Amino acid sequence: MTKNATNTAVQTAALVERAKGGDVAAFEALVGIYKDRIHTYVSRMCHSPVEAEDITQDTFIRAYQSLANFRGASSFQTWLYRIASNLVIDSVRRQKRRDSGNVSLDAPVDTDDGELSRQLADERRGPEDLAASSVVREEVQKAIAQVSPKLRPVLVMYDLQGLSYQEISEILGCPLGTVKSRLFNARSQLKQLLEDKHII
Repeated sequence: MTKNATNTAVQTAALVERAKGGDVAAFEALVGIYKDRIHTYVSRMCHSPVEAEDITQDTFIRAYQSLANFRGASSFQTWLYRIASNLVIDSVRRQKRRDSGNVSLDAPVDTDDGELSRQLADERRGPEDLAASSVVREEVQKAIAQVSPKLRPVLVMYDLQGLSYQEISEILGCPLGTVKSRLFNARSQLKQLLEDKHII
């Protein structure tokens, strides 16, 4: 562990103890340390920025409500990621249930004034969005979103968030070998998706 990481761990442990004692400012400091990391992770797991923001807020609300139960068996960061991961899984399940009631885009909409044809928003990009780097970044983000939901968390946590195999193992509750296997398979899926889109 680097000196910086050790200092952060000591600072976090002190803040957690103060927060457990009812110090709201200490918990707000913890939010300040971890909010961007959790939000970035959740954003890469969700399809909607609004949903990502909601899940990030819910993560810290749950953490605050459950702080008395945090025993320090894992790092505070690992504990937060576990809460966020569970909330993402719940959100995906709810979305699947909602999607099971899909309607045809060709079917008219019933209104009080009779039937109307469905109109979809024009999703063509404006000129400012057509810069090559932003298009590639967008396509990569779409490809990441298409990686299997079982494999995507490992890819995001390891390659994009810089978490260790050990931390991911603790967050997901699976052996190190499983983490490494999922990462290999996630990278393979992502590579194939990017090749199919002619990005690589």
